[in-house]
Amino acid sequence: MSGVGSRAIEPSSLPESGSCLNVTPGTLLKAAWGALECVHDPELCLDLVALGLVYDVRIEDDTVVVEMTLTTPGCPASESLPEMARMALQEALGPVAVEVRVVWDPPWSPAMMNDDAASVLGFRVR
Repeated sequence: MSGVGSRAIEPSSLPESGSCLNVTPGTLLKAAWGALECVHDPELCLDLVALGLVYDVRIEDDTVVVEMTLTTPGCPASESLPEMARMALQEALGPVAVEVRVVWDPPWSPAMMNDDAASVLGFRVR
């Protein structure tokens, strides 16, 4: 899958399909964050988490909900990145329902990147 890193997410504590009741919220959230770290912006070649594009990962009812943004509203990957995130989450979480929401508030800025991503892109590290 284009843009998704080669590191496979294999949360060994996730149950077989149909037995989600034994999974803790913490396990799901950890696996979700791990999956999002494997999704790379096709232009910047850095993952969504390092770029600071993922604002929140939480559980609402029985659904893992991700709120993410893009670098700009006109981002060329505006359709593909959220879909890549959704696919990576579904692959990592199996039968768990997933929803990816693109939000624009707060607007993304380079200050949201982690130090490694900022350094790779030539920004001064804080």
